[in-house]
Formats: sequence, structure tokens, C-alpha cells
Amino acid sequence: MSSSAPVSTPRKTAGGSFLTSELSVLFRRRRTWALLAALAAIPVLIAVAVRLSSGPSAGRGPAFLDQVSQNGLFVAVVATIVAIPLFLPLTVGVVAGDTVAGEASTGTLRYLLMSPVARGRLLAVKYAGAVVFCLAATFTVAIVGTLMGALLFPVGPVTLLSGTSIGVPEALLRIALVCFYVTLSLLGLCAVGLFMSTLTDVPVGAMAATVVASVVSQVVGQLPQLEWIHPWLLTQYWLGFADLLRDPIVWDSFAANALLQVGYVVVFGALAYGRFSTKDVLA
Repeated sequence: MSSSAPVSTPRKTAGGSFLTSELSVLFRRRRTWALLAALAAIPVLIAVAVRLSSGPSAGRGPAFLDQVSQNGLFVAVVATIVAIPLFLPLTVGVVAGDTVAGEASTGTLRYLLMSPVARGRLLAVKYAGAVVFCLAATFTVAIVGTLMGALLFPVGPVTLLSGTSIGVPEALLRIALVCFYVTLSLLGLCAVGLFMSTLTDVPVGAMAATVVASVVSQVVGQLPQLEWIHPWLLTQYWLGFADLLRDPIVWDSFAANALLQVGYVVVFGALAYGRFSTKDVLA
């Protein structure tokens, strides 16, 4: 038998080294950095557009847009609001949809399982890698937004939705909490992407299906005729981080969102394991 086909060196699998290796591979890819760069462009475009605009546009555009020129810290919040409906799900869909299907399409999946690696453990590591990307993606938007806001606009105490003002350090802490909330909101989508990725050897198909799932959930969420299903939708609480911008903080939406996302992770994680544990990766 010919041995001309390239054979990938199996990654280390002991302890946390498997996850470290997975993250190393993920963040060495040009595609990953291209996705993060695209997300970073959102706050840059918002800050530059507001800076070059001739005057305020109260009531137009996303929430808090009219406050950006008064306080640059709002750039991070506005950019997050803009990124949530499409851009963040799109980038997460690309990464999550590629978790298993990408390995299968390049032929490296069989070598990973010959290491040997338990299939459940492999799925867990793949999912953890997608979650870390979610965290990196949301903080990329927030950090670039904060830097651009500080560069182009004055920065000072922030007036919250409740009408009270907080200092810059606490405002930065609130922005960090928003990032964690958005990351939490994307956990279910990561699980959906992981499941889709186990169904095919074509990464593009899994990526597209994951993004479509996000879009369909948002569309259904806008239909009052289907209000009975809204509490179960993946995207139901995606904008609930507004409660973190009140004084005192209202944690109700955070708890409801966490419960919903855990439900999606459990259901689609189980479906992914059920599919992957019986999948013939040598076929």
C-alpha cells in the first residue's frame, strides 16, 4: 500500500494538553484572526461614523448611539448590540460548524481517535474551543470599542438606564459583565453547531446550518402569532444584558438566559454525542 498520503501527527491528549493543543490550532488559523478582525471593524466603523457625522441623530440607529459622542465608552455597548443579531452568530457558526466536520474533511479525525481519544472527550474539547472563541470574539468587540471610544471621544462617568451615574472603573466592569453575558448567550449556538458538525463531513454545510438556526430563531421571535414558543427560543434573551446597565443590577434575565442555554447545551450535546459515538470515521 502506498504511503505517499500525508499523515498528521496526533495531538497530545494527556490532561489539559489536548485542550491547549486545540486552542493552539484554532488561534493559529488565519481564518480565526480574519473573523476577529471583522468583528473588530464593527466598533471602528461606528466610532468613525459618529465622529464624522454632522450632528446627533436621536431616535435613529441602535440603542445608545446618540450618546457615543458624549461618552466614548458607549462605543463598546453599541458595537455589541450591532454585532449580536448577525455578526457574532456568523463567526461562532463558522468555528462551531468546523469543530468535527473540519477534522473529518481533512482526514485528521481518524488519527485523533487512533491516539486513542475517547469520542466524548474529543467532543468536549471541541466544544470548549468554540466557547473560548466566543469569549475572544465578544471581548474583541468590547475592547476595540472602548479603545476607539477613548481615542475619538471624551470618556467620563456613565449614566445608566436607571438614571444614576457610575465612574469609569465601574463602567468598564459593567462592559466586562456584558461580554460574559453575550458569551453565555452563545453557548447554546455552539452546541447546535457542534451537533451540526457531527452530521456531515462538509464544514461549510455545518456552518451554514448553524447560522440559519440562529436566524430562524430570531425571525420566529419577531412573530407575535408564535409568542407561546418565544421563551424556548435560542435567541430569546440575547439582548437581556440591558439589565446589567441598571443600578442596582437586575439578574433575572441573566438567570433565565443561563437556564435556557444550559438546556440547549444538554440537549444538543447529547444529540452530538449520540451521533458521533456511532459515526464511522473510517468510511
